Amino acid sequence: MVLGRYSLALTAVTWLLATSAFADEPMAQIQGVEDKSLREAIQRALTQSKHPAQSRAEARRRARQAGEDAIAVLRAEGYYGYTVEPDVLDGDPPRGVVRITPGPLFVIADPRIDWAGKAPDEGSAQRAVLAMHLGDGEPGRSADVVGAEGRVVAQIQKLGYADAVAQPREVIVDHADHTVRPAFKIDAGPLVHLDGIDVVTKGRTNPAWVSHLATWRAGDIYDPEDVAELERRLRDTGVYDSIAVSVAGEDKATADGFRPVVVTLADRKSRTVELGAGYSTSEGSGVDARWIRYNRLRRADTTTYIARLAKLEQRLEADLSLPHWRRPQQTLKLTSAVFRTDTSAYNETGATIGVDVTKRQQITSYRTFGVSLDLSQTKEKVNAAGTVAGRSLNLATFAGLAAYALDFSDSILDPKRGWRLEARAEPIYVVGDTNLPFLKLTTQGTAYIPFGSQASTVLASRVKLGAILGGGIPDVPAARRFYAGGGGSVRGYAYQAIGPRLADNTPQGGISLVETSVELRQKVTQRWSGVVFVDAGAIGTHTTPQREDFKAGAGFGVRYDLGFGPIRADIAAPLGRRKGDPTFQIYLSIGQSF
Repeated sequence: MVLGRYSLALTAVTWLLATSAFADEPMAQIQGVEDKSLREAIQRALTQSKHPAQSRAEARRRARQAGEDAIAVLRAEGYYGYTVEPDVLDGDPPRGVVRITPGPLFVIADPRIDWAGKAPDEGSAQRAVLAMHLGDGEPGRSADVVGAEGRVVAQIQKLGYADAVAQPREVIVDHADHTVRPAFKIDAGPLVHLDGIDVVTKGRTNPAWVSHLATWRAGDIYDPEDVAELERRLRDTGVYDSIAVSVAGEDKATADGFRPVVVTLADRKSRTVELGAGYSTSEGSGVDARWIRYNRLRRADTTTYIARLAKLEQRLEADLSLPHWRRPQQTLKLTSAVFRTDTSAYNETGATIGVDVTKRQQITSYRTFGVSLDLSQTKEKVNAAGTVAGRSLNLATFAGLAAYALDFSDSILDPKRGWRLEARAEPIYVVGDTNLPFLKLTTQGTAYIPFGSQASTVLASRVKLGAILGGGIPDVPAARRFYAGGGGSVRGYAYQAIGPRLADNTPQGGISLVETSVELRQKVTQRWSGVVFVDAGAIGTHTTPQREDFKAGAGFGVRYDLGFGPIRADIAAPLGRRKGDPTFQIYLSIGQSF
């Protein structure tokens, strides 16, 4: 069995690392371009073909198409005096060829802005000229010319001219002195001062709530970033099917000349139902049902009712989320639940209420502060006079939360590049059958490194650390200790199976935690991909785990991409089995393992 397991893992590694590439060939060969970077740019632009031409007529057609691709590149790079000659080479099969003489590189000369209508103020006009970023003698690339026009319009709009538009530009390509002379014709329009918000809604949203999201005051000069930020804040709520935010026309201006910002909202369906399921051989199956209601309070709120039925946990929960609570980018969440948890280490039944506030500091930076109260009865086992004895604790647990998160990954369910970092501090005070204050700290970092132009290979890694300060075993209740093992931890081991155990093999948990994972993800087809992985972890009864506490598991899996995220199926085996550990474990869920 062991030999078979390692042979299977070796086969999986070989399959993922082996690549067999059948390179397509370009539509035609390129001749006559000595500049290496220009030649490579042309070659990259050529259409590829999986098969050689079957006739001279087809080869000539391919050569003409390649010539058109080459001309587009030459003009984009500033070569306007080119000669491009498509032809066919003799041979079997016949091959197309494009003979190119790029000619001299044309350069920018005397770029200028011609204002249509009334010009903006002198300072704005000067900043518009600087925004062109076109200097005499620079290569006359067509993309640079078009980009310069876009920068000018964006700069003028940024300075308060909301109606600024570009009219047809004039670009003189002079073959006598090899210059490109662009003249941009810009209609700046009037300087715009903003008024309040005019809400047009197909739904229940309170216009007064939308108005408090504005980043400007009446009379402020228009800034497109202010209007864009209002739209982002509305999209962040997730309760609208469509959102449009724009400055009203001049005909809508107030007596003071101020122009309102028109916000058009269409609510999504008022309620949705979501179902989810997962399975592992150690943790069993689980089903989640969510009934979600939107905008009941007319301020983009979300109410979620959750029912969870699983081998390890049964839970009924109600959450209320209020985005932009009291100030923009701040979300208030109220939670209440009744629950029952049945694990190898403990059984717990109880109810909880909690409140937390999450502040988004930047697009990918979050900080959260919260408090909660749990009333529960916990049944656990302890060592008593050298034997294992059960105990039941009736507890009230007061917990605080301070958390910080950074997310610079490119996807929630299927990240291929970037990194994430989380840190949590939970001051906890337990009263009842035992009284103990302690501090629980956890932090986790993940990184994703892609390889290849299409990120077909991704190396993913994870490290998690935890510590409990101010309490030890058995003073810290079992439900508040650290555990490791299972699908979201160290695969190959049963849930909570890593770490110290009592004489009857019951997991004891610990006050320190280390976990790490390395996973190689390889895309095989558009939908299918495979992974190989190694997980390791340790639970300690001291402030840090000891070397002998570490256990590792390894395995492989497949992923099927659903479009929004993958279905995950993993099989893993423990590399250091103890009594009671299974030979292997299977895990099924949605989303990558981390």
